[in-house]
Amino acid sequence: MFKYLIARASRHLSTNVCQSAPLSDITKVWFTPLPKDAKWVAPLQMHYIENGMKKDRDIVKIFNGVMVVLFNVSRQKLIYVRQFRPAVYHGLITGNSFEMPKGCIDLVKYPPEIAVTLEPCAGVAELNKSPQESARDEILEECGYDVPTESLQLIYQYRSGVGASSAAQTLFYCEVCDEQKVNAGGGVHDEVIEVVDLSIEEAKEYVKTGATVSGGPSTLLATLWFLSNKA
Repeated sequence: MFKYLIARASRHLSTNVCQSAPLSDITKVWFTPLPKDAKWVAPLQMHYIENGMKKDRDIVKIFNGVMVVLFNVSRQKLIYVRQFRPAVYHGLITGNSFEMPKGCIDLVKYPPEIAVTLEPCAGVAELNKSPQESARDEILEECGYDVPTESLQLIYQYRSGVGASSAAQTLFYCEVCDEQKVNAGGGVHDEVIEVVDLSIEEAKEYVKTGATVSGGPSTLLATLWFLSNKA
């Protein structure tokens, strides 16, 4: 089963939509238990009584997020980002097993490129900012466009990962032009992000029925919304 998953991911990454040089040089991968002072997630257990029966459910608290369907009207291109996702890598090499991989991972057998995703511009919803302000910051940091918050159109507010995490997500639509491009993008701090432009036809091909999408539900949601409402 693992070989099938790896082969399928590798085939998908070789398509024209995702084809590109490696994002970075990942030379060593290993896994450890989550420390108590983890920065981005907090596991906990909820206990409750429903219809007279005591129930326990595992929950992983994560930050709320913002995402943007970004469309360059100058070039008629949808703008996405590519990045290596450790959680996707872990999921691909472990399948449906909870057993933690031991030792260093064989990077020849499991090349990091299998976990490079294509996603809409996105990030954490900052506690001291509105969702629009957080989205504007992400557009500038990841994709290099400087846009006013007024240009962000609200599409959806919803919950992701409702079985375990249920973070609030806010999805926006924003049109940009070449004149608003002020830097190359690529993220900040230790982020390694590549900006990818897709034509409308490439986007249609990417989300066609039966496709294997190298990204989360937000990639499908954002792309299908655009194709249904703007294309």
